[in-house]
Amino acid sequence: MAPWSGFWGGKPGGDAYRGTPVVVKMENPNWSISEISSPEDDDEDILAAAAAAGRRNKGGRTKNAKQIRWVLLLKAHRAAGCLASLASAAVALGGAARRRVAAGRTDAEAGVVAAAGESPVVRSRFYAFIKAFLVVSLLLLAVEVAAYFNGWDLAASALALPAIGLESLYASWLRFRATYVAPGIQFLTDACVVLFLIQSADRLIQCLGCFYIHIKRIKPKPRSLALPDAEDPDAGYYPMVLVQIPMCNEKEVYQQSIAAVCNLDWPKSNFLVQVLDDSDDPLTQTLIREEVAKWQQQGARIVYRHRVLRDGYKAGNLKSAMSCSYVKEYEFVAIFDADFQPHPDFLKRTVPHFKDNDELGLVQARWSFVNKDENLLTRLQYINLCFHFEVEQQVNGVFLNFFGFNGTAGVWRIKALEDSGGWLERTTVEDMDIAVRAHLHGWKFIFLNDVECELPESYEAYRKQQHRWHSGPMQLFRLCLPDIIKCKIAFWKKANLIFLFFLLRKLILPFYSFTLFCIILPMTMFVPEAELPDWVVCYVPALMSLLNILPSPKSFPFIIPYLLFENTMSVTKFNAMISGLFQLGSAYEWVVTKKSGRSSEGDLIALAPPKEPVKHATRTGSAPNLDAVAKEEQQQQQLAASRKDAAAKKKEKHNRIYKKELALSMLLLTAAARSLLSKQGIHFYFLLFQGVSFLLVGLDLIGEQVE
Repeated sequence: MAPWSGFWGGKPGGDAYRGTPVVVKMENPNWSISEISSPEDDDEDILAAAAAAGRRNKGGRTKNAKQIRWVLLLKAHRAAGCLASLASAAVALGGAARRRVAAGRTDAEAGVVAAAGESPVVRSRFYAFIKAFLVVSLLLLAVEVAAYFNGWDLAASALALPAIGLESLYASWLRFRATYVAPGIQFLTDACVVLFLIQSADRLIQCLGCFYIHIKRIKPKPRSLALPDAEDPDAGYYPMVLVQIPMCNEKEVYQQSIAAVCNLDWPKSNFLVQVLDDSDDPLTQTLIREEVAKWQQQGARIVYRHRVLRDGYKAGNLKSAMSCSYVKEYEFVAIFDADFQPHPDFLKRTVPHFKDNDELGLVQARWSFVNKDENLLTRLQYINLCFHFEVEQQVNGVFLNFFGFNGTAGVWRIKALEDSGGWLERTTVEDMDIAVRAHLHGWKFIFLNDVECELPESYEAYRKQQHRWHSGPMQLFRLCLPDIIKCKIAFWKKANLIFLFFLLRKLILPFYSFTLFCIILPMTMFVPEAELPDWVVCYVPALMSLLNILPSPKSFPFIIPYLLFENTMSVTKFNAMISGLFQLGSAYEWVVTKKSGRSSEGDLIALAPPKEPVKHATRTGSAPNLDAVAKEEQQQQQLAASRKDAAAKKKEKHNRIYKKELALSMLLLTAAARSLLSKQGIHFYFLLFQGVSFLLVGLDLIGEQVE
């Protein structure tokens, strides 16, 4: 059994969890167990050895019994070790939950609500609805428990019999429930089941498409390759490439990304790096300026840009950078977020696809992750994103030449950006926005390769990220729908955009996930006349989870936690979808995902040259005046020193209690208790485990733990 800390807290501890060595000796044995170093040893081999020794020993009946007794003792030792591990895990979870409750920090604090990008009005109403549903469920459970222990006959034939008192009221409630309540719930159930089956069929078709790609070995290939010698730009295809690194207060990761980009294997004269710093922290600005100046001293063509008016979030930052006069000299632009670390050959593997392919507007690289094994949260994210890239993006790229731009690790043809209207600040998903507009203008996309980045390690950071990723598409759908209908593209492309890309995968998926498993399923426990089949609750979701895990087979042990966690995240996704669909305030909030600064196996920081005294270069073109930076640094040294401690305290991370998730956990556990009375085994276990999953998330016991 894997250690508890390896699943919930961090990386496995290696030899520290090998178990207690057990030494067994016997008098004149025909065989001996010298040492068993772990409970994982193969007990069957030991039993076989004991039997063989007994056959060789003529009078060995007594010894065989003694040997088997020792083996049974070893099995008991193993079972005791498992129980001890479970007990220690339970104690640790209980202690963490107690500390979390004692701290009293919840997601209801004003600062947390604003940082998460959620509308306070929607949040309060949504939470009030869940609480009201929970109260009604508790009352109904009390009624059902009273009926059960009083022996009231729940058979339909008993409802027509005359009764008095509480039994009569209960019979009246059953008649009312069967006549008026159950039909409405059954209709909602059937509707959600239909949506569930449609979405499952879509996922199955995508997996079949991915399987076909692998069987046929379909892989995008450039029509002509760049020569391997990048020192002679005239000898191969080495067009002018602009590399942009947008960032905002990301001092944990800026060094990795700048070092990786400056070490790209491309003629130095043919690419320029723009560090687009939107940080409002003077200390972070100074650190990034110094890093840029250091690389300038080493001969890298890199400039630093900082906006005074930081409007439009990331889209505004990119739009401002593209307005520089020198951009017209470049043909392509590569974009990397601050937590991305491209391999040196990234441009050599992406840019050649553009040669002799004038219809190609975007080459998107697949992401790989440097911290996928950090904790349970990153492992579950890894499963989700592996399916997204390996199946969704690859299938759409091969068969449709269209997919949503992931916002980073992609190379755009600058002409395609300009033809599509450039970066717009109208949504928080500027990457998807530009991709849809480019598709409507006839540009094609290619998906390939990989590039390293970080996954959010805390639930709070992941929750904020998911809220933005699911509110933005609905907001974009409202804005783009008229353009899609009027656009002169093939009808099937319009249908794919409207019904598959937006409605099915961005609206229906979070809607039915939350409604079916968090609302309707508990309802059917208290209104058993409305039935939800076992295959909807258990078998089909398990099959879909299995399909999701196929691109990352090493994650198979996490299939059940993954299924439960995805249902848990449906609350955040549903809330975000509603905010974006109805253009509520939270749909316009752009929140930077917090990073921890993990480096890749190659430790790309080591690629940076040794630090030397900075000699500021002369300002050229639109590059920042680095001489002015030196004076500014002197003026801000004392300010930066005084702000450093204050910023550290201000930004100190805390684990919090998430009230919506806790309320839903109580609701699901209440429904699980009700299912026991109906003897619905599968429903009971699903509700029980799903309720525990909501409880763990509500107490912030998943992901990074801050003491």
